[in-house]
Amino acid sequence: MFDNKGDSYAKIVPCLDVKVVDGRPSVVKGEKFVDLKRQGDPVELARRYQDQGADELIFLDITASHEGRKTMVDVARRVADAIDIPFAVGGGISSLDGIGQILEAGADKIGINTAAVKNPDFVKEASAVFGSDRITVAVDARRNTNILSDVNVHQMEDGTRSWFELVIYGGREAVGIDAIEWCRRMEELGAGEILPTSMDRDGTNIGYDLPLTKAICEAVAIPVIASGGASTPQHILEAFTVARADSALAAGMFHRGEYTVGQVKDYLESRGIRVKR
Repeated sequence: MFDNKGDSYAKIVPCLDVKVVDGRPSVVKGEKFVDLKRQGDPVELARRYQDQGADELIFLDITASHEGRKTMVDVARRVADAIDIPFAVGGGISSLDGIGQILEAGADKIGINTAAVKNPDFVKEASAVFGSDRITVAVDARRNTNILSDVNVHQMEDGTRSWFELVIYGGREAVGIDAIEWCRRMEELGAGEILPTSMDRDGTNIGYDLPLTKAICEAVAIPVIASGGASTPQHILEAFTVARADSALAAGMFHRGEYTVGQVKDYLESRGIRVKR
């Protein structure tokens, strides 16, 4: 949990969703996991964001097929040659061999999502082999107002009550699991970081799902990356001051050139938030 004290600082993490478009790896952006549009070359964008002052980068293979996996190994290798800041690769990784290929290509961390839901012990095995600090568990969740007896219920911004349900396969399948409890379990199994994305907010540009992010930050002791819906420096500020996240991930606002990472950091500093320069 980011506390704005001591050696801690707020991290800004541009996210690049990658898939093959017309035969070449491309960064794409959509809304609520659909309607994807090409944004540019992943290596060129990685260089741009490093130059702007990004602390880390995350690449997500949204193809998640065998072809997509080979593509991401190549992307990881090219990105590792082009930048010096840490970066993570996720999407469709479901084996120790798959993790090894990505890390050997130069990535610093890998993200596990659906594979963890299908086999939670995979997180335990991966952290034992590669170290918890290299294992990020991505958690996709949506609000569900149909309250069950064994879930954590939270009050939303409008006063309604909801729980956060885990979804997999890019948001196409809800699995009936409480996302907050799931994050606790992932920490116990060895995850070194949690990356929650709100399906309700992804690509909407209306800001992060602060109740979701805050609940996860309060539930675990490992770092949490706020994700899904940011479009202004104010939204990113809220990730740190309201939700108490350790990092803030954003995509569209950077891809569209509305703000640079440096401008976001300037804004955060002006509001008393420590950032790395």
